[in-house]
Amino acid sequence: MTSDHRPPEPPALPTALLAPWPVIVAITCGWLTAAVLAFTVSPLHDWRPITIAGLGVGVLGTSIFLWQRHAVRRGSRGAQSGLT
Repeated sequence: MTSDHRPPEPPALPTALLAPWPVIVAITCGWLTAAVLAFTVSPLHDWRPITIAGLGVGVLGTSIFLWQRHAVRRGSRGAQSGLT
C-alpha cells in the first residue's frame, strides 16, 4: 500500500493582496498626518521624535524594498525571490 497523499496546496493570493504600494502609501500618509499634528497641535509636541523616527524607518524600509526589487530585476544571485 503506497501512500501518495500530499498536503493540499493553498490557493494563490489575489494580485491586489500582493501589491506593496497601497500599504506603503497608507502607512506613510498615517505617519505624515501624525507628524503634522505633532508639529501643529501644542499638546502633541511629545510625539515629534516618534513621528520623525516613524517616517525615517519608513523611508529606510522602502529603500531596502526598492533596492531588493532592483536586484531581482537585474538578476543578482543574492536577491530575494518573489519581488516584482
